[in-house]
Amino acid sequence: MQQNLVSGIQPSGRLHIGNYLGALKNHVTLQDAGAHRCFFMAVDLHSITEPYDASQKHAQVLDTLASFIAAGIDPKRSTLFVQSHVPAHSELAWILSTITPFGELSRMTQFKDKSARQEESNVALFTYPVLMAADIVLYDAVAVPVGDDQLQHLELTRTLVRKFNNRFGETLVEPQPLLTPTPRVMSLTDPLRKMSKSEPAGCLFLDDTPEDVTAKLMAAVTDSGSGITYDPENKAGIANLLTIFANVTDRSVDDLVAEYKDAKYSVFKKAIAKVAIKKFTPFRKKKAKLLAKPEALWKVATRGAKAANLVANAKLVEIKKKIGLL
Repeated sequence: MQQNLVSGIQPSGRLHIGNYLGALKNHVTLQDAGAHRCFFMAVDLHSITEPYDASQKHAQVLDTLASFIAAGIDPKRSTLFVQSHVPAHSELAWILSTITPFGELSRMTQFKDKSARQEESNVALFTYPVLMAADIVLYDAVAVPVGDDQLQHLELTRTLVRKFNNRFGETLVEPQPLLTPTPRVMSLTDPLRKMSKSEPAGCLFLDDTPEDVTAKLMAAVTDSGSGITYDPENKAGIANLLTIFANVTDRSVDDLVAEYKDAKYSVFKKAIAKVAIKKFTPFRKKKAKLLAKPEALWKVATRGAKAANLVANAKLVEIKKKIGLL
């Protein structure tokens, strides 16, 4: 019997190669392995915890849905939906917040990091991990694919599950982290900072044109030296390009260093551009076709939400009975 697995991506702009290597690629692998019943969502409620343009949010949701499918997520094999289309997420988040210690949320490092970048932090950014916990336990998820940056949030989910079960009886499934190697892809313009959508020039977006891919990689920051070696401390730019090259081609860094150790930087960058274009051209074309028919894409999300609501609502009823609301 398949066990449930849950994961989501924020619809906050076009996805870049870091999003693909850190999440999408792994999602497709998990789906294709067939060991889990997969629930994948565009977590739009999470995406509004930081400043955003309301006029662009619907388009961003569609873009994220199209990216899931273009990357290889099959709506016939996985449940693909939009978080806000399943109201149980918000309702359960409120219920879980009643057993969440204030101190636990105060220790969340992501809140500290993100709030430091905002003029005025909102309460939703603070309670973000509680909604994430609701996202997970609604589907009795036994596995959650996460990177290191989400481990703290998942541990809070596990804590809340134990607190709930101890108080109201065994009801919620305690999820386990599904850790897979996720490369830390850095900005092309500043290899000491993580690649971010907020800095488009430093991002290699999955649907960039071949011309854009080539231009960005050729302009990528390296150093004044020569030779291709993996040395993140002294040659951060080259190390980042090697990381991208290795993960796009499924080759080892050592193998690439052996092949390109004496190559000029320009030759090395052109080689990366060539493989990146080959890798993501099918994605770019498929995504464009999907976005050209937004009504059909929205129907996929509607079907997914219907399936997700059946599971989530049944779980919410069980929870509400346990806490005395039904």
